[in-house]
Amino acid sequence: MNTVISIVIILGALVFFHELGHLMLAKRAGILCREFAIGFGPKLFAFKKSETTYTVRLLPLGGFVRMAGEDPEGIELKPGYRVGLIFNPEGSVQKIIVNHKEKYDIQKVITVENADLEHRLVITGYEIEEGERQSYSVDPQAMYVADHQEMQIAPYNRQFGSKTLMQRTLAIFAGPFMNVLLAFIVLMGFSLFQGIPTKEARLGNLAPGEAAVKSGLQKGDRIVSVNGDKVSNWEELVSFIQQNPGEKLVFEVDRNGKILKKEVTPGEREINKGTKEGFIGAYPSTEFSLPGSVSYGAKQTWFMTKMIFVGLGELITGKHGFDQLSGPVGIYEYTNKATEGGIPMLMQWAAVLSINLAIFNLLPLPALDGGRLLFLLIEALRGKPIDPQKEGLVHFIGFAFLMLLMLVVTWNDIHKFFLDKIDQ
Repeated sequence: MNTVISIVIILGALVFFHELGHLMLAKRAGILCREFAIGFGPKLFAFKKSETTYTVRLLPLGGFVRMAGEDPEGIELKPGYRVGLIFNPEGSVQKIIVNHKEKYDIQKVITVENADLEHRLVITGYEIEEGERQSYSVDPQAMYVADHQEMQIAPYNRQFGSKTLMQRTLAIFAGPFMNVLLAFIVLMGFSLFQGIPTKEARLGNLAPGEAAVKSGLQKGDRIVSVNGDKVSNWEELVSFIQQNPGEKLVFEVDRNGKILKKEVTPGEREINKGTKEGFIGAYPSTEFSLPGSVSYGAKQTWFMTKMIFVGLGELITGKHGFDQLSGPVGIYEYTNKATEGGIPMLMQWAAVLSINLAIFNLLPLPALDGGRLLFLLIEALRGKPIDPQKEGLVHFIGFAFLMLLMLVVTWNDIHKFFLDKIDQ
């Protein structure tokens, strides 16, 4: 249950901040944002504030911001339609009632001759009772009502496609950027909560029941040498331990100025198939400072980002196979392990996931933010946008490919975490 709660909180936060980035920059550009959604599928909870409906949906596998003009609007007033009109105090059309007109306090009923709800904001038609042809100005925030569902009209200047190339690029890029920013904030918070690891070979917190505690080592001990080899910093100490899983090591320890010798046998853990490393359950000593935490957050964010790109490069070059990729099952398993390590480890894992989400979304694949940015780059190079229908088709195919990839990755995870263990 702790793992499930951790996953819900972490993934919810990652998706929320990602979509919040899209929402903030889209609204700043003046784009009408119809919905801000966490999850997909049926709505579980919804409320409306200003022009945007905020929803939580059943399947917590992502989210979206529905911007006017990105998809077909679903608002169409064809000649011959009989609609009811409700006016605001200024005399402009405030609501256009398509059906169930008897349920509304309608002021006029007309047969539509022509309607322009994007540019001129005018409806022309014939009144049912008098038969006179009239034109009515439409409020830019008028509601189109069908089957008791209201949808705000989207004048062209409120649509995604009407904005400058830079405004659209920023609105899309803001999602991944917010994930990187979130990772930085989480890592900075981690260092404020846990302290900033120092470089010296001094022991900080020790994990109960592990080799460091069993051998009599204590928090604050400074490791002088291992098997007679001098140790000058934490990285050297870790290297000695990792290279000697299960082998007895002799630590020379400085404890408050007194030199002691302790025999330590590192535990073993598998890092790859057939590859093991040693560990003793010790963390580096730490110090606390706000400037240091900012620096630590920035450095760790950059380090994690770099490592993910290195992993992608090795995947592309074939150094690692697709069986190294993980999906929802893998995330559950790794989150379970992080949960066992407590809040500090969960914070670091959340930062890794956030950066992964940012980089994955920036890949130039259809249906991802990177794919949309690629279309904007092509538009900048050719001087005009690509046909929206063609772009939509490419995104649809890309989405289908991503779903197929998700199934393959999930099957790999099932083998990796369950079936292979049963075989063993």
